[in-house]
Amino acid sequence: MKSNYFTKQLSTVKRWMATTLFCMLAIAFVWQGAFFSNTSAIADPAASLIASKDAGDKVQDKASEDAGRAKNFIQETADKVKQAARDNASKVDQSTESGSFAERKAKRDAATIQKRANEDSARTQKAVDNTKNAVERTVDSIKDAFGK
Repeated sequence: MKSNYFTKQLSTVKRWMATTLFCMLAIAFVWQGAFFSNTSAIADPAASLIASKDAGDKVQDKASEDAGRAKNFIQETADKVKQAARDNASKVDQSTESGSFAERKAKRDAATIQKRANEDSARTQKAVDNTKNAVERTVDSIKDAFGK
């Protein structure tokens, strides 16, 4: 008797699942068909080709501006790091005896931090330039492809 009850319940669940799946597929087909029936929304490809040259120039200009801002930010950050290193070395110098081990170590650390800040800044600025150049090359390639 119990197996008959479970079989009936399972049959009901299967029927509901099949009905739900059928309804979802019907909705998907109707929805998909609505996109293809309205062809007036398709843009004229010739207009986009004319605009692509202007858009490419805008992208290149934006990339150059962003690269300049990024470089300024990188340089400012490097300057702040170097200033913090100098300030910390100065504080250690004031709080210790002249020529002590801590003072010498603080000065060496400050010099190392300043050197690495310059190296990191230069490396990051070079990466920004490489990225900007890659964007410009890509835009030029796209403009050339559309221009032919």
